[in-house]
Amino acid sequence: MINRTNAARAAAGLAASAALVLCSGTAQADAFVALPGGELTQTLSDGTVVTVRLVGESATISPSMGSTPVHRNAWVSGSAQVELSGPNANDGKIYPGYIVACQVTVNGGGVTGGVDAKSDWEGKKPEIGGKAGGNLSLGPGQAKSMYLLDQEEADDFGNESHATRNKFQGTHGSVTWADSTLGITGCAGYAQARAFVRVKVSTTTVNSVLTLWGQPFSIG
Repeated sequence: MINRTNAARAAAGLAASAALVLCSGTAQADAFVALPGGELTQTLSDGTVVTVRLVGESATISPSMGSTPVHRNAWVSGSAQVELSGPNANDGKIYPGYIVACQVTVNGGGVTGGVDAKSDWEGKKPEIGGKAGGNLSLGPGQAKSMYLLDQEEADDFGNESHATRNKFQGTHGSVTWADSTLGITGCAGYAQARAFVRVKVSTTTVNSVLTLWGQPFSIG
């Protein structure tokens, strides 16, 4: 004879166990990744020495609100610092950001190769004047740049415009960011990201652009 009370308790226990397994399968803890940053020094044709540093860089990989395999989410932090030296040093512009890729390997090149760094992301280098935004839609084999700054200002005609750079006068400039969102949708394969600091330097005789790359990191 079946004891209905015991059967009900067993059924309730199975339901609770199933719920526990389901929750444990979807709940994930944030993963903190400390990144080494980097430094790049280059001497321009007029003798101006440009030093670009990426310091205090880190990423926290977090479960996406989408809770599906095609969603990724990370919070990134760091500081881009530029130092100029020489009698012709004048001013500069700093464009910090990240390149994010779906099923594209980003290893290689290091952080000292500047704009000539070799990697599987060749041809996908950040362009000055790109768009800022925390969320990207990527398919397999795609890579896109995401700028961290979105500064609203008036253009020469008084119309609203948006800039992805921080301008500085003199010999020093910097941009610091904390817990900036890096979100991806549509990527069913592995995803990686890599910080960059794109710098445009203007002296009394030379205009030059150089790029410092950070270390690639996985975002799932």
